[in-house]
Amino acid sequence: MRLHTLTVTAFGPFAGTERVDFDRLGRGGLFLIHGPTGAGKTSVLDAVCFALYGGVPGARNKDRSPKSDHSPPDLEPEVTLEFTVRGRRIRIIRKPRWERPKKRGVGTVSQNQKVVVSELVEGAWQGVTTRPDEAGQFVGDLLGLTLTQFCQIVMLPQGDFAQFLRARSDDRRKSLERIFNTRVFRDVEEWLGGHTRKLEREVRSAEERVREVAGRIAEVCGSTAPNDPEELTAWAAELAVVTAATARDAEAITEAAALERGRAREALSAGRTLRDRRDRLAAARERVALLEEHRPWRAEAEERLISAERTDAVTPFLRARDQRRTELEKAEMTAVDRLSLVGGWSGVDTTGMVDAEPLRAAERIRHDELARLDLLREDAERRRSLHRELTGLDRELTTLRAEAARTRERGLTLPARVETITGELERARERAVLLDSARLALEAAERRGNAVVEVERLDDEVARAEERRRVAVDAAQEARDRAQDLRERRIGHMAAELASGLTEGSPCAVCGATAHPSPALPSEEGLVSAEEERRAQAGAESAATRRAEAENDLVSLRERRSAALERTEGRDAAAAAEEVDTAGRALVDAREAVAEVRRHEEELSQARTELERVRSREGELDRRESELLARRESATAEHERLTALLDRARGRDAGLDERVARVTGEAELLREAAEAVDRRARAAEELRSAEVEVTEAMAEASFADETEVRSAVLEESERRGLRARVRDFDDQWAAARARLSDPELMAAEAEEAPDLVYLETAAVAAERAADRTVAWRGGLVDRARRAAELRIALADRLSGSEPVLRRYAVAQGLSTLAAGTSPDNTDSVRLSAYVLAARLEQVVAAANDRLATMSDGRYELRYTVDKAAGDGRARSAGGLGMRVVDSWTGAERDPATLSGGETFFSSLALALGLGDVATAEAGGTEIDTLFVDEGFGTLDEDTLEEVLDVLDRLRDGGRAVGVVSHVADLRQRVTTRLTVRKSSSGSRVEHHG
Repeated sequence: MRLHTLTVTAFGPFAGTERVDFDRLGRGGLFLIHGPTGAGKTSVLDAVCFALYGGVPGARNKDRSPKSDHSPPDLEPEVTLEFTVRGRRIRIIRKPRWERPKKRGVGTVSQNQKVVVSELVEGAWQGVTTRPDEAGQFVGDLLGLTLTQFCQIVMLPQGDFAQFLRARSDDRRKSLERIFNTRVFRDVEEWLGGHTRKLEREVRSAEERVREVAGRIAEVCGSTAPNDPEELTAWAAELAVVTAATARDAEAITEAAALERGRAREALSAGRTLRDRRDRLAAARERVALLEEHRPWRAEAEERLISAERTDAVTPFLRARDQRRTELEKAEMTAVDRLSLVGGWSGVDTTGMVDAEPLRAAERIRHDELARLDLLREDAERRRSLHRELTGLDRELTTLRAEAARTRERGLTLPARVETITGELERARERAVLLDSARLALEAAERRGNAVVEVERLDDEVARAEERRRVAVDAAQEARDRAQDLRERRIGHMAAELASGLTEGSPCAVCGATAHPSPALPSEEGLVSAEEERRAQAGAESAATRRAEAENDLVSLRERRSAALERTEGRDAAAAAEEVDTAGRALVDAREAVAEVRRHEEELSQARTELERVRSREGELDRRESELLARRESATAEHERLTALLDRARGRDAGLDERVARVTGEAELLREAAEAVDRRARAAEELRSAEVEVTEAMAEASFADETEVRSAVLEESERRGLRARVRDFDDQWAAARARLSDPELMAAEAEEAPDLVYLETAAVAAERAADRTVAWRGGLVDRARRAAELRIALADRLSGSEPVLRRYAVAQGLSTLAAGTSPDNTDSVRLSAYVLAARLEQVVAAANDRLATMSDGRYELRYTVDKAAGDGRARSAGGLGMRVVDSWTGAERDPATLSGGETFFSSLALALGLGDVATAEAGGTEIDTLFVDEGFGTLDEDTLEEVLDVLDRLRDGGRAVGVVSHVADLRQRVTTRLTVRKSSSGSRVEHHG
């Protein structure tokens, strides 16, 4: 990668546009970036980083925007970089995020970062991307370096490598991890540790499951499980054998108890059977004696059933005769009732009537009249329709005449209403034209009122901001004084700090002597460590940042208050409120006037429309009244004609329908009376026939009269009951006689009566003994079964836990080996540290090639796995140690004992070596432009010359090396220079040579 040109505008200390021509500076190979402290030498390198990655290295990347404070507020910051990498000419134009002043009013507007990446193809720039994220991906893929790696390889920050040279192993590991991508090995360490912990939990879970089954075996068998897992299998097998043998012994005892229980049950059953037979024989003798006393009743019941069966031939005729008599009585009552209804108006004599023909003749006369009346139904319906029509016409005429009166009255009042609405509309329009001016006046008054409120609020915020600025200024001054004091104390005690590390017999890091007769001592205030100085300096920088932020906040608030005060236009709170109230009332009045205009316009349109409708309606109502009067006259004449015709037909009845209903009812009554007379004659004849049949049936059944028949009658249910009692008596008599002759009962009477109490007691005792034996045997069998099942379960658990135990042993060995805590890891080096150690060995080898020249062959860096001071007590700490070998004395030294100049050229050599290794690691991208930042002021003339020779050799292959320094001597040694000059209006760059 070779840089060509860099153009910056309003960036960092550069207020305007500055251009750096790296092609011109790099023609001689070695060039100097020179200028006073704070001029912006490092800002040139920051601009290169920002153009490539959109950020700057270190803490400077925390600033909100790299826009120059010296540039005009509206000048947009921009960085343009042209470079060539792997034969491709690339141009990146990047604009950082910044706050642009508003085009109208006060305040700022945030502008996001912008980027344009182009490539020179066939003499023309072609766009690659304009998205910041894609630009970052493009640069990363093209260079194969991150921002951190680029700064370490291309910028060679000497101060960082001096710290790297003296760092502890753990700090050195963090630095190397930022440069080399070894995170995967740290991930392997963490994964192995997590996997081991996971398998350890599985092992504990498997052991817990085994212990759970062993505890259940111990509980079932009443034993205690052994602590050694290897003894569990034999222990469980022994318990299973013992419990199985005990269960088999219990089986034999249980069978003997069951036999004894069976014999006791048989003896009790035989005794109960004998006792039952003796009781049954005595009961049979008593039953025979009782039945013998009831034998006369049995003969009477037999005779009663025979007489009842003879009544079956007579009772049907009696029931038929009684039915005919009942029917004749009903027919007589009906006939008398119907004849009484027609006797007074029918014209027929009903006294002693036997024949119904006169009644039927009168019925036919009524039906003839109904036929004539039916022909007049249409005329009656027509008359009712005309009556309804006349009623409707009268009602419609009344309604029509009332509406006509109202319409005429409305037509007289509407013209005056139209005139009144027109006047009100004109007056409302005069007030409505003021709406826009009233709205504008209210908006202006409200803006002034809001501005008054904002001024009052900002007064409070300005007061609080002034207090915060005062506190921040005091704190920044105090932190700066403390940092300066600590720095001066540490510089004053540097000799004492070196003396504190001396031991008798060990060489001095400065002079090399082994005797130390008068080592420097610290003052009463004590030594100040580099860490204390660094923390104090960081605190001072943080306090200065907070002070700047507080001052910026105060300026911003004051500007906002001035703008708000200008918007009040000189009004105070009371005046602004009064103006808002007055303008508000004027706007309300104008809006009400606009609403009145709309309302009056609508009312005027409605009034004019209604006036036209009223005048048209008056003519329609007059024409409609004439039509209704003509229709009413015609309907009245027809209604009078039909009324006369129907009055003649209805006679004395109220109407035609009433006449039809009366004649229809008379015809129906005459019909019913005739039918009743006929039914009465038929019933009398049927009764006479039934009387004859009854007399003949009694004679055939040998009954003297009807009373004898009725006394012998038995209902079927009574017969069934009496027969059942006779059969039951016969069955009981036969059964009792049979039991008296039963051989078993007779034999039982000859035997001795059994003792059932004794037999029952013996049977209960045998039953209980057998039950206890069965329960005892069941418990032993269940225990043997559970012991066998748990023995199998224990074997399954033990075999199931073997794979996880094997996996855990492998994982634990790999995890401790990778973590550096395994006895097999003799150097106690972590896996990630081991990988980084290989990189560090390469870096040290590359650095020694240049260090030999810079130190005139005296010093050599050596990598070591041994722990250094401060590496911690952990077994896996260390592994990235570094020592300095002094060939003049043959002694190894701690890098912290090197002098300032020795530290510079050693760290420079280390930086160059690290750049070579990191470049190869990143894919072999050639770095044709390098920068070395500061540190040359600590070198004497000879050493400086040797260091420059080494840097000069870096030019081989076309490299350009830029040295960033403010050391004056370098201007005579390096003729090609870029000078950065600072002023109150911003910094500028000048090319020399």
